[in-house]
Amino acid sequence: MSLPVPAPAVDPAALRARIAAQIAAHALLEPGAPVVALVSGGADSTCLWHALGALGYRVGAVHVNHHLRGAESEADASHCRGLLGAEVVDAPVPVQPTEAALRDLRYGLTVRFGLRATGHTASDQVETVLYRLVSSGVSKGIRPFREDGVVRPLLPLWREETEAYCHAVGLPVRADSSNPGTKRGLIRSELLPLLRRLHPGAEANLLALAGGAATLSAPIERAVAELLARPVGSARVDLGSGLVAAREYDRIWLERAPVPLDGLVRWGRWVIESDLPGLHVRGWRAGDRLAGRSKKVQDVFVDAKVPRSEREAWPLVVRGDEVVAVPGLVTADGVRAVEVPA
Repeated sequence: MSLPVPAPAVDPAALRARIAAQIAAHALLEPGAPVVALVSGGADSTCLWHALGALGYRVGAVHVNHHLRGAESEADASHCRGLLGAEVVDAPVPVQPTEAALRDLRYGLTVRFGLRATGHTASDQVETVLYRLVSSGVSKGIRPFREDGVVRPLLPLWREETEAYCHAVGLPVRADSSNPGTKRGLIRSELLPLLRRLHPGAEANLLALAGGAATLSAPIERAVAELLARPVGSARVDLGSGLVAAREYDRIWLERAPVPLDGLVRWGRWVIESDLPGLHVRGWRAGDRLAGRSKKVQDVFVDAKVPRSEREAWPLVVRGDEVVAVPGLVTADGVRAVEVPA
């Protein structure tokens, strides 16, 4: 069924900045990388799908239909297919359709799609910590990534924020009528309200147990939000710690600051080496030109049919503002570049 989303104040650009910070802090995604969002139609996964696209990632969507709620399940699948362009995967019903069994089935059925992102939030983290505390006596939370290629970029956000984000960008969402009857539903509707009565900081303290309380500092969050709000076509903000937020027209991404080319440098899928002095490796910037030539690097990408979504992640070898080499596309004496598996 469709869910009318509340509209508390939310700045979509600032929220995306926090997602970008989570991705950078845990190295979840390379700039401009392809990723598949596992979507249910709810606010969390819908926010995930939209925000990753706005951050410059090549985002696909997959919806796993468990067929557990009859017409409602079919409506969810239709919603995800129509609104998000999701591929729908039909799942067999497990013998015991527990929350854990259904989750494992989703991950198993979608492993062929490669890198997948889920919409787990700080609210899910709190519920997970509370359940594990009472069921096993440990406070282990949800990890930002799994070894089988599942990443969680929304862990710094609360559920109310993803709902407000969807409302702010005009995306309708769905509500799962079976949620109240699950263990998470019990925690959400009964236990957490009682804990808030005991102490208003209960959820924040539970989140801290999982190590999930880290957030982007307010000055950096404001700087990134300002970058995204600027009407100019191209802009950059230094976030410190070797990270730069960049924007070109309707795309934004995070990139590493220039790295001195002393010996070997690994940048994305490239290993670059040179003995020449004064060289650096950095990402592409609008207006970059090849050293000693009038040709723009953008034209090099166009001639080589490099998709726009991949250009931000492509390394350049530079001396000052001059582009000396573009690995795989433009060579230079004394610079060696080898493409390696990701």
